[in-house]
Amino acid sequence: MSFTKFLLAGALLFAVPAFAAETADKAADGAKTSAAAKGGTLKANLRRLGLEMSSTEVKNAKSYKDSPVSQFNADSQTVIKGIFDGALEYDRSNLNWTNSLFMEYGKTKLKPADGKNTTSENADQILLTSEYTHKLWSSHGLDFGPFVSAGYQTEFTDNQDAPRTKILRGKAGVKLFNGSILKDLYVAGVYEYDMTYSDHVSKSAGEVGWRLEYTLREGVAFSTDGYFRDYFSYSSYIPEDLKYDLKATARMDVNLTNNLTFGPYVSYRQGKSRVAKDTASNTMIGVSLTYKDLYNIF
Repeated sequence: MSFTKFLLAGALLFAVPAFAAETADKAADGAKTSAAAKGGTLKANLRRLGLEMSSTEVKNAKSYKDSPVSQFNADSQTVIKGIFDGALEYDRSNLNWTNSLFMEYGKTKLKPADGKNTTSENADQILLTSEYTHKLWSSHGLDFGPFVSAGYQTEFTDNQDAPRTKILRGKAGVKLFNGSILKDLYVAGVYEYDMTYSDHVSKSAGEVGWRLEYTLREGVAFSTDGYFRDYFSYSSYIPEDLKYDLKATARMDVNLTNNLTFGPYVSYRQGKSRVAKDTASNTMIGVSLTYKDLYNIF
């Protein structure tokens, strides 16, 4: 059995008894649960409204094409990406229900010293997710429990000759969450129904994900998030389908105001398709301007 299948089996074996145990205890704890339910809160969390950018401007590069100084004959390029990450969160003593919307779109404009200017997408994603997490217990400032989620992933535009991504995705597993530093650490089984191509494909995978936030000092924070998803079954063969997908982001945010931050970031994505011999990867380094806010509805 592969490591991913082991993680998936462990998550499912843990989650099912956990739900059963919680249901069995419900009658005994009914009065306490009812009282706690009245203390639920609903918040609109604007996690990030950001603009990420990097730019290289080279003048008269054609005249210096034989120069040993690479900075004088490099290609000019501009990378700009916009991000929206927001959620509606309902929190109670024994549960958390989050409905989130994540959107990103970015382009790279390349100006070679010789040849035509070209523009290509470096990011394009719309992800709508609804997730329910049940809190079984808390210890050392962390909550623990099973979770289930359902989501839909698509894009703003088609990617050149490739069709637009259209994927329904469900997850079930267990997680640690709500810590002062560790915001999320989970292991889950994943089911995808991929409608990107005319031949729709059902896929199964195992996934591990994380989100951490750490305050280095007042007004300066470090954060990282990402996931690793390993596919192990497909209903039919699509050469472009991934065998695995790794995505990780790290950033440092310095407060300009209470809600506005500025700082460097690095993002990395790696994957391997079923047909390709080589692994694909994408690394981006830049700076971002971000707005964050939290609105208490009740």
